[in-house]
Amino acid sequence: MTTSVPADSAPRACDLLVRADAIITQDDDRRVLTGAAVAIGDDLVLEVGDYADLDARYDAAQRLDMSGKMLLPGLVNGHTHLPMTLLRGFADDLPLMEWLEGHIWPVEAQLDEDLLGIGARLGCAELIRTGCTAFLNGYFHEYVTGDAASNCGLRAVLGEGFFAFPSPFFPTAEACWETIRTLEARFRDDPLVRTAVTPHAAFTVPPEDLAASFELAEALDIPWQTHLAESPAETAVCLGKYGMRPVEILRKEGLLSPRVTLHHCVDVTDGEILQLAASGTNVVHNPASNLKLCSGMSPVQKMLDAGVNVGLGTDGASSNNQLNMFRDMGLAALIGKVRHEDASAVNAGTALDMATRHSARCLGWPELGRIEAGFPADMIALDLSSPNLMPVFNHVSHAVYAATGMEVCMTMVAGEVLYLYGEFRTLDVSGLRKEALRCSKWVRSVSGK
Repeated sequence: MTTSVPADSAPRACDLLVRADAIITQDDDRRVLTGAAVAIGDDLVLEVGDYADLDARYDAAQRLDMSGKMLLPGLVNGHTHLPMTLLRGFADDLPLMEWLEGHIWPVEAQLDEDLLGIGARLGCAELIRTGCTAFLNGYFHEYVTGDAASNCGLRAVLGEGFFAFPSPFFPTAEACWETIRTLEARFRDDPLVRTAVTPHAAFTVPPEDLAASFELAEALDIPWQTHLAESPAETAVCLGKYGMRPVEILRKEGLLSPRVTLHHCVDVTDGEILQLAASGTNVVHNPASNLKLCSGMSPVQKMLDAGVNVGLGTDGASSNNQLNMFRDMGLAALIGKVRHEDASAVNAGTALDMATRHSARCLGWPELGRIEAGFPADMIALDLSSPNLMPVFNHVSHAVYAATGMEVCMTMVAGEVLYLYGEFRTLDVSGLRKEALRCSKWVRSVSGK
């Protein structure tokens, strides 16, 4: 609802007024407005409401007419490894453990900052093009991804990944602590980039190192994230090593809390779901990656019904092979129905919540994922003239089931337009094509493929 003002009141200044045929607000009431507009000032949404009303009451420095378009909040990718765009299509059609140990890890061990930067910029371009405005990352030399995101205008939460065993990046888990502190200090004053503590998984980092890293997250007051219960094979490894299932390992160490975001949670029991809900622990669902690696189908609706905050992520481009949140939204809804044998499970509104407000909580950035007064001006537009979006009976349904991501015609973060009608405003995409070709030759040379 807009607030009326006396007719003789002077118009209120704003930086930008965006007009659209429809706006999916994702506010607390999940309002969908038609013939509406958004007034933006100082990187925030000032007001959302009827276009004629806002047009009369605001003196806009700039206007953006998105007639024939639908606005919705920028999508939030709750789990990805952005530089893994370099390995897109490199090792397909393999189960998780064979994929990791036999193909991905050997190539990753040889990546340098230059290659990681190219992969990160490629990832940023794909996110911007498909309407994602914020992401939770986990990889190596994370300052490279942070610089890429900041320069491109995207929001990011960075997690420097580490294992218990020696890697080319850290000889021990503890050796990563100083890097995490340095990363947090580097981006502390960046409005777009934050950090998280990121042990790889319960089967690659022992309980004592998981606990120590959580203490570091608490000391720095930043999120803590890890892969967990991704597949029955992972569970078997944990049982063999520690005699405990993955969730039980974390529970015993006191590592279930609202600060924690767990990625995948495919192989979880009903009792474990209740533990996640009671502790306020966040979960990110990765449907495309889980299907491609044949890890299983996460019991998403059961977790939601128990009160677990479940976000949505793409995982990396080597296990997806896209960073397109629209595809994962659709898959989350469709898989949820089959997993629970219920056509009403993980409905369109739920899937959109997962890709916006729920994922925002997983990032520790709960103000994202909505178009509402006082919240960040992060939003995207879909072209409703696309044949697959006509006619319109339900805008939310179209966003989840009909859109492909290629209908995105505008991406905005903090009031700045990053992409508009095919033009990338913060990236040299033609130059990236040449760099991607160079990277593909490098991957072939080091992998022998």
